[in-house]
Amino acid sequence: MDESALYGLLDELVSGSVGPDEVVRRLRRLPYADLGFARVDHHRALRQGLPEAVYGPGKSVAHCVAIVGELLNEAQGGPVILTRASDEQAAAALEAHPDGRRQGTTLVWRAALERDGRVEVFAAGTADLVVAQECISTLVALGFRPQLTADCGVAGVHRLLEHVDSLAEADAVVVIAGMEGALASLVGGLTPAPVVAVPTSAGYGASLQGVTALLAMLASCAPGLCVVGIDNGFGAAWAVARILGERRPAGAGVPAVLHQSGGSA
Repeated sequence: MDESALYGLLDELVSGSVGPDEVVRRLRRLPYADLGFARVDHHRALRQGLPEAVYGPGKSVAHCVAIVGELLNEAQGGPVILTRASDEQAAAALEAHPDGRRQGTTLVWRAALERDGRVEVFAAGTADLVVAQECISTLVALGFRPQLTADCGVAGVHRLLEHVDSLAEADAVVVIAGMEGALASLVGGLTPAPVVAVPTSAGYGASLQGVTALLAMLASCAPGLCVVGIDNGFGAAWAVARILGERRPAGAGVPAVLHQSGGSA
């Protein structure tokens, strides 16, 4: 339950369309629902403004289906996201909850309505697209409509420079790069927007499965880069949502746009 849903519930109570018992029944699910193997955080939307997500690896198929179902049971809840799902997990989750949409290993139910914020996603090479896909799917679930520019790494820098106008107009930029990760520094020097850099595990021996790109991004001479973990397109999308999230002063009566955040169930 997010702020918008809570305000709506209170409006229904005031108008008499629901009674106190029903309000208590709905609020009883806060702060979490205990499934025995997982405690699903229904309060996170209200607390952080972004939805809890379900991380597939390490979970059984039954666990994924049950946690997704519990999140969807929140009638006025926001987006439900299952990340890094195996084919078996994805198939079972969609069979049990058929309104979801799958892109790669990311599944989304009940995507948020479109919101303000121009987000540009730059993937250095075609090998980085699987990480870009996870990032984009998550951004769309949160209400953004990101633009992807693929295969624009520094080995052919002219491919990036034709997009300088997009970089100048962006509200946030995600840069996804393996090898030596140099694209993040280059983009960071071309745009005034906040830049979230994602090192990927693409590359040969000395790239050390993404460690070289990670260290290069952390040591960037373009100040102010936000760097997430290796191959973490999901985390990059979350960082963008936090950066561009609507903040309201304490006591203000304007509902927030998004739902829960942070770690995964």
